[in-house]
Formats: sequence, structure tokens, C-alpha cells
Amino acid sequence: MYKNKKIIIVQHLLIWLVLFSIPFVLSYGQELDNNRLIAHFLIPMLFYAIIFYLNFFILIDKFLFSNKTVVFILINLVIIGFFILMKEFIEDNYFAELIKKRPPEDNREGPPFKLFLYVQMLSYAAPLLFSIAIKTTKRWVKTEAEKKEADNFKLQTELQHLRYQLQPHFFFNSLNNIYSLVDISPDKAKSTIHSLGKLMRYLLYETSTELVPLSKEIEFMRKYIDLMNLRLTDKTTVESSFPISEPQTKIAPLLFISLIENAFKHGVSASKESVISIDMTTNENVVIFKIENYNFPKQINDKSGSGIGLPNLKKRLELLYPGKHLFQQEIKNGIYSVYLKIEI
Repeated sequence: MYKNKKIIIVQHLLIWLVLFSIPFVLSYGQELDNNRLIAHFLIPMLFYAIIFYLNFFILIDKFLFSNKTVVFILINLVIIGFFILMKEFIEDNYFAELIKKRPPEDNREGPPFKLFLYVQMLSYAAPLLFSIAIKTTKRWVKTEAEKKEADNFKLQTELQHLRYQLQPHFFFNSLNNIYSLVDISPDKAKSTIHSLGKLMRYLLYETSTELVPLSKEIEFMRKYIDLMNLRLTDKTTVESSFPISEPQTKIAPLLFISLIENAFKHGVSASKESVISIDMTTNENVVIFKIENYNFPKQINDKSGSGIGLPNLKKRLELLYPGKHLFQQEIKNGIYSVYLKIEI
């Protein structure tokens, strides 16, 4: 910020240096009337600079941006009038030779005094309008930056909320699975608790960043599938295929786990054979995730799960990959399928 302020100061100094040097550059090699230059160019230019910076640093913020427009206009009219009179006073008292060279009022050819005064007012209003334009643009840019920062903060807050919502959801679903194993197979239940601990460690400590290596997400999904296999019978077949992902390939964490949870929740039956098929492929900056499972609707009295997994996923995809993802789901011939494509 300090460096930017120094750059702005240097820019302003260069601009005024160029403006003040214009007459010298244009008259290079010619005889220059110094009195006329000072009276008709340098002194007005100094007044222009005063009007510009007085408005830029004080008056615009204090009056114009505070909705005191009438006061702002009156103050500037007084300032401009004062500088016009001051210019005439300086010319009359310090540049008398220029006054003597003017033709008498009756013989002078040129615009009338009213038009002359009008032109003077416009010339002094130019730095005022320039100052307002720059200040307004600067304020607009600052407002847009603050708005963007607020929107980004809101986005991060919402994403954090969704992530915190997902973790308990995952944990409680896993606990339900473990609970169902306690009476049937205590040894499997113990092994499941141990595996769940590893999964929760990943959830708590490695998914707090915006992006994680895709390879770690794949490892997490493999462990979860192994965990779920402990409670399955021979009637359910699980087929999974994952790519060998490079560590530099990164993605937002926990985007696919809800789909896998959903498949194990709705695609397993105690009395009917079923298949769960999970397939992930990568192609340059595109990740494609497909999953299919038999659809066994939950019983009315089944209160397991909260049903927030898929809505949570859809919302996160909209926030994280707007316009860069495709999510499709359908039920056909008793098979529930999901197609998810993400550009990373």
C-alpha cells in the first residue's frame, strides 16, 4: 500500500511537470515572453492545481459525497471567483506592462467581457470536474473491491458451513453402519471403528484447505469403500475403478463421498442381489465420476440419514465450480446413475 502511494505521488508530479513545461517545449528555439507566460499560463495553472487538490482531498469527501451538493457548489463558486479576481489583481499590480500593451476598451477587437468571464469560469471549472471524475471513479473502484471482498467472504463462509455440515453427516451415517455390525459381528465392528478413525482424521485435518490432491481424495474413497464392504453380504458386489492421479492434480475436497454414501445407503438389499459400480477417470483438467447402483427405496419407518448429502453436493458445486461442472442423475429400469464432470 505504501509503495502504491509513492507511485501515485510520482505520477501526479510527472503530470504537473509536463503541464507546466508545455509552453517551454512548444516555444523551443523561439523568443519567449516570460511575463506573458507567467501571467497567462503558470499562475492559472497553479490555481488549477489548488482547485484540483483542494477538492480531491477535502471538499468532495466532506460535502459532495456527504450529500451537501449545494454547499459544495457554492464553496467552489466562491473559490473560482476568488482566483479569477486574484489573477486580475496580480496582472494589474505585477504585470502592468501587459496591461499597457492592451488596446483601449473601445478599440479592442475580440469577445465581450461577459464571454471572457464565462470562458474564465469554464477554465477554472475544468480541474474541478476532473477532480470529481477521478475521485468518483476511485470511490467506485473501492466500492466494487469491497463488494467483491464481501462476496468472497460470504462465499467462503457458506462453503465452510457446508463443509461443517457434511462432516457430521458422514460421521453419523458411518456410526449407523457400525451400529448394525455390533450384534452381528463384534470383530468387524471393532475394525470398522478403527477405519472410521482414520477417515475422520482426514476429514478434520486434511480437508480444511481450499484444494487437496486428487490422489488423497481417491485414497479416502478407497478406504471408505473398504469400510462399507465390512458390512456387506455376498448379495452385493462392489466394482470400483480409480485413476492413478498425479499429486499436482488438485480438487475441492469431499465432492464425491456423498455419492458413494448414497449408493451404499440405497443400493444394498438384505434379500436381493445388487451391484454398485464406481468409476472415475481424468483427462487433462477434467475429472469424470460415474456411479451406478440398484435403487432400493428406503422404508417409511427408516429414519437413518438426513438426506442432506446430495443437496449439499449440488450447492458446493455451484459455489466452487460455477459453469465448470455437469451433474446428471436418473433412475432407469431400477438403476440409479449419476454422471459428474468437473473442470479443474
